[in-house]
Parts: sequence; C-alpha cells; structure tokens
Amino acid sequence: MIALLVARNTFREVVRDRVLMALVIGGLVLLLGTRLASPLAMGEGLRLTVDLGLSSISWLGLLVVLTVGTALVSKEIDRKTIFNLLSRPLPRPFYLIGKWLGLTVALATVAGILGVALWLMLVLLGHAAYAGSIAEAVFLATLELAVINSLAVMFSALSTPLLSALYTLGFFLGGQWCADLRLLAARCPGSLRMLLEGTANVLPNLPLFNMRTLAASGELTSWTHLAIASVYALLYCGCVLSLASAAFESRDFK
Repeated sequence: MIALLVARNTFREVVRDRVLMALVIGGLVLLLGTRLASPLAMGEGLRLTVDLGLSSISWLGLLVVLTVGTALVSKEIDRKTIFNLLSRPLPRPFYLIGKWLGLTVALATVAGILGVALWLMLVLLGHAAYAGSIAEAVFLATLELAVINSLAVMFSALSTPLLSALYTLGFFLGGQWCADLRLLAARCPGSLRMLLEGTANVLPNLPLFNMRTLAASGELTSWTHLAIASVYALLYCGCVLSLASAAFESRDFK
C-alpha cells in the first residue's frame, strides 16, 4: 500500500512534467511524418509506418527515462524533500519500488497513446487488422521500458542525474547488442570468453522485446514469447530493484 501511494504521487508528478507532454506531441508528429516518407519507401510505405511508429515508442520512452527517471530520486535528495519522506514509516525499498512503478505506469500510458494513434492511422489506411500485432508490440515495448526504468531508478538512487543518464544509456545500448556479445564470446578463448558471457548475462536482453519486424508484416508473436518476455522483465526488474534497495538502505544523506 505504501509503495502504491508513492507510485501514485510519482505518476502525477511525471504526467505534469512538460517534457513528457512535449515528447508525446513529438511522437504524434513523427507518426504523421512517416506518411510523408512513404513515397520514398518503394512500395513498403506501410511497413515503414509501422516500423518507425513502434520505434518511436521505444526511443521516446527512453528519452523520458533519461530525462525524468534518472532524476527521480536524486532530485528529491538535492531538494532535501527526501528527509521528510524517509522520516515517516516508509521503508526505503518501498520508496524505490513506488518510484519505479509510478514512472513505469506513465511510460505505459505514453506507449498506449502512441500505439492507439498508430493503429488509428492504419485504420484510415484500410489496415485495421494490424490491431493485434500493434498491441503485442506495444506491450513488449512497455516491458522493455520497465526494464530500462528499473536501471534508471537504481542509478538515480546512487549517483547524479548526469551519470545516471550515461549509465542507463550504456546499459540500453549494451542490451541491444547482448546477442552479438554472446556470439563474440563463443569465439574467444578462456577468461575473455567468461568475461564477455558474464557481461552479456548482466546486460538486459532487449532483443527479446523487439517484434517490430513481425508487426510491420501484420503478424502475431506466440503466447510463449509474450509469457517468457513478461517473466524475464519481472525477474530482471526485481533483481535490479533489490540491488538498488540494498545499496540505498545503507546510504547516508547527511
């Protein structure tokens, strides 16, 4: 219940942020811009619209995490408002979980708005049957943003906003290439192989949440894929938030 109260307040704070509104408007403009570029797609205008529309959800969500999420905790530390919060019977782990949950719900809202806008555009183009694939792709993109958000909250609790943004961006980029890192590790000998495999296991497996290629063709993914992605996201977020809570519990704000 305490974490839900923190999440509600965080959601309200994020929704009122002008950055979030600007990014939502920018996403809608970008969706319209994809139609202007379709004549250059050599007959693949529909695929281009879906692919870029779904990509905009991930990248704009990442911008929200980098600009808002990485400062969620450090901002309250700088303003000294965290002393008032933690002086109450509010366990620090619940505080971090509430922060993560509130921003994750806000990210899901943004993803939902852009997803609906993309589907409505496809309806106008006579492709309403893409609804299922768009919904699945948006769901997986939301899971991806939840994972990145957990990293942002962890770094925000331990470092400055600038460093938190750099660390979070690094994990995001590394997570996009973790499959290639595993292939590289398989070709390396001994200790280097173990190092690369360990790094790949620590990085989030973000390709698991990418079904833009399927969605661009109007195809659905399997329920098994959706279940595995959901469980993986919950486990990864749980591990990251547990590490963040353990480090945040011992932090001295004086």
